Amino acid sequence: MGASAQYNIDRVITAGRAALYYEDYVLSIQYFNQVISAKPYLYEPWFFRGAAKFYLDDFSGAESDCAQALTLNPYVAGIYELRGLCRIRQKNFRGAIGDYDQSIKLDPLSQGLWYNRVLCRIEEKDYTAAHHDLDSMMLRWKDYAKAYQLKAEVLLREKDTIRAAEYLDKSLKIDPYDGEAWAVRAVVSCSRNKWKDADRQFSEAIHLKPNRTSFYINRALVRYNTNNLRGAMADYDKALELDPENFMAHYNRGQLRIQVGDDNRAIDDFNFILKHEPNNVMALYNRALLLDRTGDPRRAIADYTAVINRFPNFWAGLYRRAQCYRRLGMTAKADQDELRIVKAQMNKHLGIQNRWSASKKKEVRKLSDVDMDKYNQLVEADEQQVDHEYASAYRGKVQNRKVDDEYMPMLLLSFTQRIEASNQRVNNVSFFDSDVEAFNKGRQRPVYVNRGSRQLDQKDFQNINYVINNLTDKIQGLTNIREGRALIFDRAILYATVQNLDASISDMTVFIQTDSTNVLAYWHRGVCQAMMNRFNESQGAESQIKNALAIDDLTKALKLSPRNAHLLYDRATIYAAQKDYVHATTDYTAAIRLNPNFAEAYYNRGLTRIFAGNTAEGLSDLSKAGELGLYDAYSIIKKYREK
Repeated sequence: MGASAQYNIDRVITAGRAALYYEDYVLSIQYFNQVISAKPYLYEPWFFRGAAKFYLDDFSGAESDCAQALTLNPYVAGIYELRGLCRIRQKNFRGAIGDYDQSIKLDPLSQGLWYNRVLCRIEEKDYTAAHHDLDSMMLRWKDYAKAYQLKAEVLLREKDTIRAAEYLDKSLKIDPYDGEAWAVRAVVSCSRNKWKDADRQFSEAIHLKPNRTSFYINRALVRYNTNNLRGAMADYDKALELDPENFMAHYNRGQLRIQVGDDNRAIDDFNFILKHEPNNVMALYNRALLLDRTGDPRRAIADYTAVINRFPNFWAGLYRRAQCYRRLGMTAKADQDELRIVKAQMNKHLGIQNRWSASKKKEVRKLSDVDMDKYNQLVEADEQQVDHEYASAYRGKVQNRKVDDEYMPMLLLSFTQRIEASNQRVNNVSFFDSDVEAFNKGRQRPVYVNRGSRQLDQKDFQNINYVINNLTDKIQGLTNIREGRALIFDRAILYATVQNLDASISDMTVFIQTDSTNVLAYWHRGVCQAMMNRFNESQGAESQIKNALAIDDLTKALKLSPRNAHLLYDRATIYAAQKDYVHATTDYTAAIRLNPNFAEAYYNRGLTRIFAGNTAEGLSDLSKAGELGLYDAYSIIKKYREK
């Protein structure tokens, strides 16, 4: 009985880890909750539940789970690493340093741990300790380019631009394809007013990391200083395409539009800023000037008034508001404003701002600088910073993931029909399958075909578990297993839905013993075996033999139903994952021949052909997939066309 209980616990942990691997984080938490309730002294479920919470941005909850795991087993470097990342996300850099101290003691040869600790020291402005760590890293890993890059950044923060440039040049000599290093090198050039060098270096950074907003904003400021206003405008446009909410890009683009006389669109930029920061006096005054210039004196007066309320002695604002009052025939109010100016500045030329000189055009102000004399200057960050990516094995958060070169998932049987919609498709689609339709005749609970498994919430998990328990009670009450094969089939499908793949495979094996001619049984078991193999591979296990079992099941299903495009697609996807591009392409082609509108088959065949070196044919397939509604294909097309 004890061995059986341990076996069940192990299976629940495996199911939870599989759900975690397939990014079904809520479901994985439910599994680990079960284990923690049964055996709270095991560290693994606490650790893995913490990882699931980390992916769901519950950093406080994840940190708490890691702490509990560490009380149970303080000798696992990965737990300290995960807790360190949680603390970083909560800006607790000192606490993260403590975690990295412990993880480095346990795993001193991990570059990522050293790298993250240095980043935390930089955030804490502990430059002495950062130098000490970096010297150790450069001694241990002479060809680790990022160590030289970080050394340069620390020197840059200490205003030692000459030595910073030397270390950056070393970094780029080792790895000339590091976009971050090029960006830091450009910052050094900016600090020395070498604008042309900075432009070239930011361009290299953008070429290597084209989706980094800060690179475009910084290059725009560089181009502004070389009087390349068209190029600066293009950079701000691109930055806002990537990050529509970016304050600095909107503000500076508005200033550039004023310079080139594009007043109405400049107003749009300042409208955006004031929507998010209604009390931003710089933006208010600039919008007031634009509204005044474009013939809207009433709205201009409202903005001038908001500025004057903050700066009662702002004579230029008073003068311009008086002008607006006078244009509207409100002479009494105009006289009041002019009288305030005369009383304060009897001997000064009244409130007319100087025209922009050539030198004035090159000036920029700091973001935190609120000096009304600098209303017409572009802004830059108070301190030039380079965005860093912390080294982490905990990647792939599904809600934020970029489009990677990954195959579309296999098709899987389920009791819920999930219409594919806006997540990856422009158009809705369901997968009609004649074998499934034939199987569903006379059944109370119809089966559907879906792409991959859907994410479950706690209520879904509880409902499905309730049904599984009812089916189990009925199956255990049977005297003849053949009489209950329909119940076993149903339970196998439900087990797969909650990522209990081992149990699903076991049930479907029993079903096949009672009915060796059922296409859906071989199909389902083959797909579950392939998914289990992929998870096991992620844990470092060898799965070549078990991949052969999955392919064998799908081959048997195809012998029973040779014109089933979905079976061909799933078998092709297993071949593709094994890098058997010849067999994968053959099966995808056969699937497309049977279903010319099979977008997923075009998408996966496109990637297969690209990986096999047939880029032109692959791009053609991806184009067709995009045409059929899989818009992720266009990101892949752009990437490989640029290459």
